[in-house]
Amino acid sequence: MGQSVPKDYVQAHMWFNLAAVIGMESAITNRGRVAGMMTSAQLGKAPKLASEWKPTD
Repeated sequence: MGQSVPKDYVQAHMWFNLAAVIGMESAITNRGRVAGMMTSAQLGKAPKLASEWKPTD
């Protein structure tokens, strides 16, 4: 639920982006919502993190 933890819009956008790539419709909507709360600097970081993300074994 994200309660009692610091908000990290860059990480949130990254995870929504990864979910959107595999077709989760709600992730597409939520990614847009998070993007509306981000600075331009943050918006520049999130796609880079998503493209560099690798699953752990």
